[in-house]
Amino acid sequence: MSAEAEPVETDGRDEHVRRVRLPADRRTPAAARAVVRSVLTEAHLEELTNEALLLTTELSTNAVEHARTELDVEVVADRFGLTVTVSDFAGGPVDELTVGVRNESSDITEISERGRGLLLVDHFASRWGTTYLPTGKGVWFRLDRPTPPGAAPPGAAPVVPSAASAGGDPPAGDSSAPSAAAMSQLMQTTPDPYAEDPLPDFATSLLTRVAEMVGAAGGVVRLDRGDGQGPQVLARYGRQPRAGHELLRVPLAVHRPYAGELELDAAPSAYARPLAALMAERLSLHLENDRLRRADVRRQAWLTFLAEASELLAQSLDVELTMALIPQLVVPRLGQWCAVHTTDEWGRLRLAAASHADESVLPQLHAVLRETGPESIQARLREASRNGTQLPLGAPMEGFALPLIARGQRLGTLAVGRHQRHRHDPDEVAVLEDVARRAALAIENARIHAERRRVAQTLQQSLLPPVLPVVEGIGFAAEYVPTGDDADVGGDFYDVLPLPDGRWLVVIGDVSGKGVQAAAVTGLVRDVIRTLVGDGKPLPEALSRLNGTLVERGGGRYCTLALAAVGPGDGDQLEVSLHLAGHDRPVRLKSVGGADFVGTGGTALGLLDSIASPTAEITLDPGDSLVFYTDGVTERRRGRELFGVDRLRDAAAPLAGYSADVVAARLRSTAIGFSPEPPRDDIAILVLRNDAG
Repeated sequence: MSAEAEPVETDGRDEHVRRVRLPADRRTPAAARAVVRSVLTEAHLEELTNEALLLTTELSTNAVEHARTELDVEVVADRFGLTVTVSDFAGGPVDELTVGVRNESSDITEISERGRGLLLVDHFASRWGTTYLPTGKGVWFRLDRPTPPGAAPPGAAPVVPSAASAGGDPPAGDSSAPSAAAMSQLMQTTPDPYAEDPLPDFATSLLTRVAEMVGAAGGVVRLDRGDGQGPQVLARYGRQPRAGHELLRVPLAVHRPYAGELELDAAPSAYARPLAALMAERLSLHLENDRLRRADVRRQAWLTFLAEASELLAQSLDVELTMALIPQLVVPRLGQWCAVHTTDEWGRLRLAAASHADESVLPQLHAVLRETGPESIQARLREASRNGTQLPLGAPMEGFALPLIARGQRLGTLAVGRHQRHRHDPDEVAVLEDVARRAALAIENARIHAERRRVAQTLQQSLLPPVLPVVEGIGFAAEYVPTGDDADVGGDFYDVLPLPDGRWLVVIGDVSGKGVQAAAVTGLVRDVIRTLVGDGKPLPEALSRLNGTLVERGGGRYCTLALAAVGPGDGDQLEVSLHLAGHDRPVRLKSVGGADFVGTGGTALGLLDSIASPTAEITLDPGDSLVFYTDGVTERRRGRELFGVDRLRDAAAPLAGYSADVVAARLRSTAIGFSPEPPRDDIAILVLRNDAG
């Protein structure tokens, strides 16, 4: 990954610019978010964090999934906002949404259900659009910073004078009646909707004005936002209303979870209640706006949380690690405690992982989860798993249970304890249901991967000899490293077989491709070789017949092969008849020092109707070795650099005179250590050594 960042001066604005190029893999969205987060911190735009991270995740994930090319991410921040551009190097349209300003009519519920990344961009971004270049395409979005606290937006009403200084006279006979001008000013008083929290000042201003108009000795506005803190004083005027004194009370017309009330310690008058009701109505409108704004901000935070939770769960393909991660995501943000139970083949629940906000309570939680009985948590969990429905949990660990279901399979339950101060609201329950769905899918994916890994390992082991033979005077050693994707079986193999004439046949090969089909062809090659050489066929004839078999039954796959018949020669020497069918030449290590390549290249098997496989006769003196290998060694990559045959020869040269197992182990270590990346191809090394003397 390459990156650059520089603050620049443009049009009098301090800008922070960062550009990175990222690979197309599952870690890219996290890297892109890290870049955006660092620029937000540098530019002091932390208030844009939730929206910026959510939209960056959507665009980078979409590009990775569909473009499958490297990504360029450019982040530009100034004191007015942030612009992020995600570009790929693939052709084709981005989508058919109209480019422009934020679509105020977009419904976030519809967006979350449809799961469309660009719909999220259209909903949350101030502006967005697309770019097209000869090398590819990109999507950009702009997030504008809210107006700083204290700054009035364009068109805001001026400060309203008090009723005492307002023009006009009150109607005769009632000194507390407000003038028409004062009532008009009251209705026009508007808070700054973009301020940090303008409601207390706005409510205090309204309350003061109304109290002065009606001659109230005191007043208070109480608001309960449904966040578990109960009713809180939003505004206060004058003295505390006296207990037992008759008060003027007007409820605020707000929607759940908000609830509130206006209290005035006012003398009865013809204008007191209508004016208090007018104030309550006006204040209720702004409280409703506040509720909607807070709900929108909270929903954005939940979307960001779900995006990051999904990525964390997707990065783990280990079943136990995935289940241990789920409670850590839930506690304490979504509940006081969390437990994951899985279902075995007999339908019994087993506790897989649990967490509590207070670690000292964990033993008590485990004890409660183990209790049995018709009213126990275990019984409720079994019912939730069996019926696939959400169920409440009673005391002492109050909460509710969610079924874990993926691809129609019931995997277990997710139990979540209620918050310490309040019950879960509908938004939190919806998020928890989403977490349960994603967690179940992650567990199922991890189980499928584990099963694939077991199958691949079993199949791979069946294609390799369990042990190499022990032969007097000849040393054999082998090293095998599967590809970094341990759930896929490779096409590399090796074998050592006895020949009818008393010699030994060393075989190493590489079938093109990976997976079950490659494994099937590998097994076919091994079986045909064993059958032909067991019948005493000469090696050139065996190679020719094997080639014909692959042409007919190989399914378009080919195979490179090296065969070496080893037997005693003059004195303590070994005579080797070497045949190469498209395979790399082995390295000969001389006991006296030095390394060179031996053999003559031939035609790979399965490509042509006829092949050429010249025979090379090689003599190994005592202490000499032959090193066979597959292209997983020579093509091991570090950036754009390959390990290569020359580096292999140079690495083998200092090992002259060592035993076969030492030579094989050292070369394996050298090849693996060449690059920090996991192997992209199987690595097979087979060493034959003259151990005479």
